[in-house]
Amino acid sequence: MSQDLSIISLVMGASWVVQLVIAGLLLVSLASWSVIFAKLVGLARIRGRNEQFEQEFWSGKNLNDLYQTASNSADTAPMERLFAIGMREFLKLRERRLDIGAQLDGARRAMRASLQRELDAIEGNLGFLGTVGSVSPYVGLFGTVWGIMHAFVGLSNLQQVTLATVAPGIAEALVATAIGLFAAIPAVIGYNRFARDIDRIAIQLESFTEEFSNILQRNVATPTAAPSTR
Repeated sequence: MSQDLSIISLVMGASWVVQLVIAGLLLVSLASWSVIFAKLVGLARIRGRNEQFEQEFWSGKNLNDLYQTASNSADTAPMERLFAIGMREFLKLRERRLDIGAQLDGARRAMRASLQRELDAIEGNLGFLGTVGSVSPYVGLFGTVWGIMHAFVGLSNLQQVTLATVAPGIAEALVATAIGLFAAIPAVIGYNRFARDIDRIAIQLESFTEEFSNILQRNVATPTAAPSTR
C-alpha cells in the first residue's frame, strides 16, 4: 500500500510531543520574521534621518537655531537627540558661568549617557533573534529524538520490520529538525546583518559626539558669540 509522506500528513501523524515542538518552532519563526521586517524598516529609517540631520548640521547653520528646531520637534533622529541633549547641557552650564572645562565635560557626559540609551533602543529585539538562531536547532533536534524513540517503541510490537514500516516514523521525526533549521537560519542571518548595521550607526553617533564636542570647545572661548558649526 502506498503511504502519504507529504509534510502535512507527516506532521499530523507525529506524536503530540513532536507536534507541540513543531507548533512552537513555527510560532517562533513567525515572530522572528516580524522582528526582521521591523528591523529592516526601522534601521533604514534611522540611517536616513541621521544622514539628513548630519547634512543640515554641517551646512553651517547656527547651533542655537538647530537646537530650537530639535527641541520643538516630537519625532527626531538619534543623532539629533544627541545634539539637543548636549546643547541643552552646554547652555545650562554656560548660564551658571562655570569654567570652560566643566561646560565641555558636562555636555560630553550628557551625550555619552544619551548615546547609550539610543543604542539600547536601537538594539531592541536583537537578542531575540540571537536566541532563536542558537536554540531552534536544538529544540528541533529534541523533537526528532523524541519522534524516533516513539517510532521505535511502536515498531517493537511488530513481528517483521521493513523499510516501509520504519520510514514514516523516521520521516515524521525529521520534520522537527527541518522546522528548527527553518526557524534558525533566517534569525542568524538577520542577527548578523543587524548587528553589523548597528555597529555602523554606533560609530557614526560616537564620531558625531566627538566632533560636536570639538565644535563646542572652539565656540566656548567666545561666550558672547552665537556658536556655529563653522
